Amino acid sequence: MSTAKAAYGDFQTPLALARRVCAWLARRGHAPATVVEPTCGEGAFLLAAAEAFPRARGFGLEIDAGRATTARERLRRAGSAAEVRVGDAFTEPWAERLAGWEPPVLVLGNPPWVTNAALTVLGIDNRPARTNDDGLPGLAALTGKSNFDVSTWMLRRWLELGQGRELAVAMLVKTAVARRVLEHAHRRELALHDASLHRIDARASFGAAVDAGLFCFGTRRAAAIACSVHAELDAERAEGEIAVRGGTLVADAAAYDRARPVLGVADPPWRSGIKHDCARVMELRRDGEGLVNGLGERVEVEDAVIFPLLKTSDLRGHDLPRVRRWLLLPQRRLGEDTSRLAERAPRAWRYLCGHAEALDARRSTIYRDRPRFCVFGLGEYSFAPWKVAISGLAKQPAFTLVGPDAQGRPTLLDDTCYSIGFDDEARARVALAGLRSEPVRALLRALVFRDAKRPVTKEVLDRIDLGALGRGGATRG
Repeated sequence: MSTAKAAYGDFQTPLALARRVCAWLARRGHAPATVVEPTCGEGAFLLAAAEAFPRARGFGLEIDAGRATTARERLRRAGSAAEVRVGDAFTEPWAERLAGWEPPVLVLGNPPWVTNAALTVLGIDNRPARTNDDGLPGLAALTGKSNFDVSTWMLRRWLELGQGRELAVAMLVKTAVARRVLEHAHRRELALHDASLHRIDARASFGAAVDAGLFCFGTRRAAAIACSVHAELDAERAEGEIAVRGGTLVADAAAYDRARPVLGVADPPWRSGIKHDCARVMELRRDGEGLVNGLGERVEVEDAVIFPLLKTSDLRGHDLPRVRRWLLLPQRRLGEDTSRLAERAPRAWRYLCGHAEALDARRSTIYRDRPRFCVFGLGEYSFAPWKVAISGLAKQPAFTLVGPDAQGRPTLLDDTCYSIGFDDEARARVALAGLRSEPVRALLRALVFRDAKRPVTKEVLDRIDLGALGRGGATRG
């Protein structure tokens, strides 16, 4: 995406899609007196709304003067009296405008599909002020969990502005944005009703490989937070329902209700794998002559610091997957002084020092003021000989049995994976059977949002109570 495209929140909506949306809204009974497009671009939605709702007053705002001019000209040629102004949707006094508009008001359009962090990197000021509205704890608020699509800010803003008013929102957004708005409404106890999400083919319409849809809701009255999910715009029957269950927004309310018998607290908790952020140096492969790093260099280090490693691509539900990588592990416990390797494993220490520039350049703040060449996600649980593991990145979650290598060394996992550990294979297999049962599959369908960057999280896994299935026996916490 070009800098200009990012700045103005393109993707421009095809007129044909805007017409489909507005015609669908009219069939659903919407009859607005005022139609608002907060980021109107070249005016596709204002044009479509003028056709579907000819009696409504139209108002559009666009930050780019050239596009605003194009929108005005298109509307003039179509015989529409809709007003288009140049302005910034993030600073526009919407509350004042809303007070002067005749209800019912329909807010529609296609707000920016770019993240606040991406605009910061591009040096673009067309973005909302950053706040920790989600109440994230310190570390999470400083990392990726606090990043958000600016469209999230916009929809939350209209949700808040519309409280108690005859106002409806219908916007094309990433499906993750719809989820965040529903969570915001639940957390703030805001009025939101008749919510629905209708999937669209974002690749066909915008050339974007993302999960997206038309997200609609009203703000006049309070209701239980729930959103029907439809396979496409014209699909009458919902394929599922996002709703609040047990104080949490769930991806599939019906599946959650079926999974209640296994809801609880995992004991011991699930653990993430090793985080090192330098695969070229720390991860090794074997060829016919020995170990080779990601730089293509031959590596000769002590066997005591080399462990078999599995990554997210290895965990597909096929038990005891073949190991293709090995990890050079400089520590056996978190915070251990790595300089001791100089005596215990001098070849490994020399290797690490020889690649100090790459290791010292690791960007994450977690490595600051820590032992040199350190790793994270390390504990007694890392060295359990048997594990049940799962990829955090999988759209279709699958539990996998992981065992030691031929020399008895425990197999480690990288930080995209989660696992629970066992001292013997039999107990691991009993737990695996429970985790592959229908109640657990239903629980994952309920709690896993497949459009998320990391669909499977520790928070999700820690809600599985294996004891409720009469299975368990994890021994490494």
